Amino acid sequence: MSKKKVLVLCTGNSCRSIMAEAMINAKLGDCVEAQSSGVKASGKVNPSAQALLERKGVWRPEYHSKTIDTVLDTPFDLVITVCDNAKETCPMFPQAVKTIHVGFEDPSGKAEEEYAKTYDLIEKELVPIIKQELCK
Repeated sequence: MSKKKVLVLCTGNSCRSIMAEAMINAKLGDCVEAQSSGVKASGKVNPSAQALLERKGVWRPEYHSKTIDTVLDTPFDLVITVCDNAKETCPMFPQAVKTIHVGFEDPSGKAEEEYAKTYDLIEKELVPIIKQELCK
């Protein structure tokens, strides 16, 4: 069985979307392959987000901030926006089967525990949705 493809879309692709990409690949990697990108990608991964992912054991060196144009031609099975700005500016994906929005507050610039809270929310709220949608 080939893996389903998921895109996690945010504004800067430096924090929430990278955390979601890493978690989805770690938790659902047997049936889903996740990527992330940003509507206006920052070009760098938030150091606090990366440190958290490293501590959780889900960081991969290939994770990086990338712009949406690098993934527009990829045939995704599901596109998920994780911030309101990305939801409003999300381009049409000609090959995406479904687009959903599950918003999370941006922990960037906040205390370290806010990153952990966002990570936990992504695990609790987003991962089950993806599992239900694509891992049958």
